[in-house]
Amino acid sequence: MDVLVTGRHCQISDDFRARVTERLRGVEKLRDRVIRVEVQVSANPHARQPDQATAVEITLRSRGPVVRAEASADEKLIAFEHALDRLKSQLRRAADRRKVHRGLRAGQQFGAPPLPTPQHEEDRPEIRKIAGLEVHGDGPLVVREKLFKATPLTLAQALDEMELVGHDFFLYVDAESGAPSVVYRRKAYDYGVIHLDVETAAEQSA
Repeated sequence: MDVLVTGRHCQISDDFRARVTERLRGVEKLRDRVIRVEVQVSANPHARQPDQATAVEITLRSRGPVVRAEASADEKLIAFEHALDRLKSQLRRAADRRKVHRGLRAGQQFGAPPLPTPQHEEDRPEIRKIAGLEVHGDGPLVVREKLFKATPLTLAQALDEMELVGHDFFLYVDAESGAPSVVYRRKAYDYGVIHLDVETAAEQSA
């Protein structure tokens, strides 16, 4: 298993690199077929809070899904330890989920989310144009666009990937139906799933 430690806006000492490599040795027991572990340390001296001054992101790359965890602290070693704890927690949670939900089939234990309540005309927020974009109400304008390549996944695979990246939801393409879908965490080991039935322009006008 290769360990790559890099720094952004900071220097990485040999002692820190050796400590990180030593602490990551136990990860292979929690995750099979780990090829490389990438540790990125980012310094932000202008952070408003001291505990946000240094961020550490750990990424596991293997033949399976990518696993990632991150944390911030006032020192890089403390931030690394926090990120490592989160990484181990995500790996254990994913392993537990596979044990509990082994043989999971689509449609089991999944309830449809409540439909949104339609808004009356007078209740709709004001729409403003900013830089060519529509902003509803007084909320802040936050624009961030990402494009990912998607490989069709089964429901069980999507749940695994959600656990491994440490998120409460995961967007994927359903392998059986080809529909854009989202799995999300409800409580404990209960999950929900949303499938989109995409209509073409021709179908809408028919």
